[in-house]
Amino acid sequence: MPRNVKLLLTENVEALGIVGDVVNVRTGYARNYLLPRELATEPSEERIKALAAKRAEAERQLAELRKHREELSEKLVGVEVHLTRSCNDQGILYGAVTQHDIADALVAMGHAVKARDVRLNQVIKRVDTYDVHIKLDSDLDATVKLWVVADRKLDLSRGGDAAHEEHAAPAEGAAGEAPAKGDDHRGEAKAGKSKGEAKAAEKPAEAKAAEGKKKDKAEKKEKKAGEGKGEDGKPADKGGSKWARPAEQSAFDFGLRPPREKRERR
Repeated sequence: MPRNVKLLLTENVEALGIVGDVVNVRTGYARNYLLPRELATEPSEERIKALAAKRAEAERQLAELRKHREELSEKLVGVEVHLTRSCNDQGILYGAVTQHDIADALVAMGHAVKARDVRLNQVIKRVDTYDVHIKLDSDLDATVKLWVVADRKLDLSRGGDAAHEEHAAPAEGAAGEAPAKGDDHRGEAKAGKSKGEAKAAEKPAEAKAAEGKKKDKAEKKEKKAGEGKGEDGKPADKGGSKWARPAEQSAFDFGLRPPREKRERR
């Protein structure tokens, strides 16, 4: 099956042709749109002749439409459209301005412009002025001025710098307190520095005191360990104990049996 097919238009088809034209279209477009709606048929000499009168009427209407578009193109020169929209404090719209909005506004002003004639090269979502291109025909176009205004009063005279200026530093005339504030910071820094120096000076004294306490503790511990030993370095008996006895006492004084080597043989 061929990709393209030639058909004879029996009715005016927008963006394709008028009645009586023989056009070359895609097979799918012909099978799914033109033929089922009886907008086209297979071309033949008899059918072309039969559509001659209808074609002449279509040409007359087309000439009138062309004249009307030329007049409309001239009327659109210098036209300004004003659209009021809701927006936030920065002037950003809650909804974009569409082709239908502009076309409806032009129709309300008496200009028969269709939505498809309005060509937008950007998304309109901000309070501002725009140049909108109106394409009426392949060689007929016009440009209108679009004013998108807010539905309430906005302070946009300073633009985006307004928010920054509100939080900016005070002017020289009102900045008398700024140096004092700086001096306070320097004074606080100086006071903090002196405190740090005093604290650093206290650290050696504290370390010295801690070292002295540690040394005294070691001496006490050593002295205590020495008190429990005799002259030969062996642990000495405690005088207060009930088991303590003088060195000169013998085992017989306590009723103990003498060592094996000292026992008398019977």
